[in-house]
Amino acid sequence: MDLYELMMKRRSVRAFKEQEIPESVIEQLIDVANYAPSGGNIQPISIILVRSVSGRRRLAEIVGDQPWVKNAPLSMVFCLDFHRIKKWAELCQTDFRGERAVNHFLIGYADLMAAAQNVVILCESLSLGSVYIGSILDEIDAARDFFEMPDYVLPLMVLSIGYPKSIPQRIPKLKKEHIVHHEKYRKTGDEEICRAFDEKYGPMDESIEKYLEKAFVEALEADKQESPKYLERVKKRMKQLDIRNSAQFLFQVRYPTKMMVRMNQRILQSIRNAGFKIF
Repeated sequence: MDLYELMMKRRSVRAFKEQEIPESVIEQLIDVANYAPSGGNIQPISIILVRSVSGRRRLAEIVGDQPWVKNAPLSMVFCLDFHRIKKWAELCQTDFRGERAVNHFLIGYADLMAAAQNVVILCESLSLGSVYIGSILDEIDAARDFFEMPDYVLPLMVLSIGYPKSIPQRIPKLKKEHIVHHEKYRKTGDEEICRAFDEKYGPMDESIEKYLEKAFVEALEADKQESPKYLERVKKRMKQLDIRNSAQFLFQVRYPTKMMVRMNQRILQSIRNAGFKIF
């Protein structure tokens, strides 16, 4: 399988076998993360490997009781790390204030995600499955406390990894013509926008399980693995809100707009608690 085919077949995996990942493979995953692109080659990232049963259980709790995090033999917590750089600058009689610079923060976050995606691609080539866990952002303080992180270190993404027990076959995406613009941004009409997302998600009048397999596979996996009746709660919520289309489902059920906005202050305060003064 060539690289293009491998990347096109990548899927987020949430069902893992009870099979350990060899140390040599983990070292390779670390290597490709370390050699990812980095702005100015400053490398303001750290990676915490979580493999113990107790660590996996606690991490799963922190990110919202996601069973696949507990069941994955390895999770990598990707952190924006200015602690190490600030200490180095101080020891070299100079000053680094990345915790006050939006530019440093955004470039560092891009570095972190580039490192994580390098790991994802290598996982695919080694028959490993992986899934991004972004909900660590909801509990930055709890994660920093559990992992004993010093000031200027922020956990911003988790990658849970293991040998797949099953792999989702469907992955709805917009057609590439809807996301590509040539030379300048092309404004699209209302009908084209609606058609683009209708083509992506399909109709909601099919069985709810088939729809959720495309739009919210986490609900199905949670119901299968450790949270019976989770799917029923999702269905009940959809009925209560009279959900009729994919946009309503996404922004009223899966990522409720009001809740997402309310989380701003909590996340910003957690960033400040870590010593960052950019927001």
